[in-house]
Amino acid sequence: MTQDKHPSGAPWRNFYGRFKGKGMRAAQQAYLDEDLAALSPGLVTWEDNPDRVPLDLQSLFGDRQLWLEIGFGGGEHFVHMAGLYPDVGIIGCEPYINGVAMLLGKIRKAGVDNITIHPGDARDLFDVVPDESFSKVFLNYPDPWPKKRHHRRRFVTPEHLEPLHRVMKPGAELRVATDIPDYVRQTLEQVPRHGFEWLAEEAADWRDPWSDWTSTRYEQKALREGRVPHYLTFRRV
Repeated sequence: MTQDKHPSGAPWRNFYGRFKGKGMRAAQQAYLDEDLAALSPGLVTWEDNPDRVPLDLQSLFGDRQLWLEIGFGGGEHFVHMAGLYPDVGIIGCEPYINGVAMLLGKIRKAGVDNITIHPGDARDLFDVVPDESFSKVFLNYPDPWPKKRHHRRRFVTPEHLEPLHRVMKPGAELRVATDIPDYVRQTLEQVPRHGFEWLAEEAADWRDPWSDWTSTRYEQKALREGRVPHYLTFRRV
């Protein structure tokens, strides 16, 4: 699916993927109707913020350290990290609204209150986040776009990595998890070209991931289907 409508003055941006799937349950729709607005930062989309006024992250999180999860899927890792680090503020981006609904249900059960959600394209968030805002960023099992002609749609491309570098603090950590060997190749090729250092000594696989990692449904699917997950850590320089 390609997003082909944008307000006057907005940059042309294709979005590839689904915004909504079939079969959303009534309870999930209720989560969206009742909970999302209070957890959304607002002023992110071009429709809501055509002048691209920067977000006031201080009003959202106070003096907390800020983290970002890009494409949180069903929210397993997002909620886990929020519960594990209650003194950190975490923003999550996810354009697939069914995943947002799943996350909202998990938030209700976990009772975490240090989360903010942007239900849309991470590039729009990058537009309105001040420079050097995030001290840790997670990219877990991004869409692999396996066909070669679609590799430009992957997150690990200049279109995403250049603004990502801008919104991360010097020395900030970027974690990438994927089960696609060619995605590993492209990540190791592209990410260091855009101001990141690969911490090769901290490279891990599914037998030895990060100490605070929690398994996600995408990781479990990869293991069931015989694919080996890989975990890469980078530092913003």
